[in-house]
Amino acid sequence: MSVLIKADGISKRYTVNSHYMELKPTSLTIEKGKIYVIEGQSGAGKSTLLSVLGGMEEPSMGKIYYKGNSFFDLSEEKQAEIRGKYYGFVFQSYQLIPELTVQENIELPLKFVKNKKDNIHHTHELAAYLGIHSQLHKHPEYLSGGEQQRVAIARALITSPEIIFADEPTGNLDTITTKKIIKLFTELCTEKSISFVVVTHEKNLFDHPHTLFKMKNGVLGVAEEHV
Repeated sequence: MSVLIKADGISKRYTVNSHYMELKPTSLTIEKGKIYVIEGQSGAGKSTLLSVLGGMEEPSMGKIYYKGNSFFDLSEEKQAEIRGKYYGFVFQSYQLIPELTVQENIELPLKFVKNKKDNIHHTHELAAYLGIHSQLHKHPEYLSGGEQQRVAIARALITSPEIIFADEPTGNLDTITTKKIIKLFTELCTEKSISFVVVTHEKNLFDHPHTLFKMKNGVLGVAEEHV
């Protein structure tokens, strides 16, 4: 398996209810076509770790490497290109742009992609699968929390990125929709070798083979392989 991302001794300070916490020095490797699950309670440091791995926040110490290149030593333009073209993000707070329609929100990452027409067709396929096709012309304010969550998932998948960083991707979804999302993730991992780093407080989210980390008080536990 080829290595996409390597974290080498990264640490980061973060706040929980106005209290300073610290992501303790952490090293791990993200390989192509694998699923990584990080379990833990709120405030454990999961979202902070995800943000650093995804190049959204620079670590206080240590290095993040993308395909052997020190990510934060690259130009800001190159960092943005990698995040836009090769990374997909599902944020816990959705991060949808209220002035844009659902379709425009989903297709926002396509500015980094050449073959936009193929991907626009992909928009309708994803929206239909996720049950939001009838909402494409609406603005986010008219959608439920679960619908907004599915828009965020579609946006993360629209470019068929190399890796998806998902922060509580099923947090506002019912059981049936959760199963559909996890099925889609595992199919994309198997068929397109897309890697997934999923942060969750839910137990046993994946039946598919994956690497599980448990996190507590900023400390990432030892990897557990689930086959």
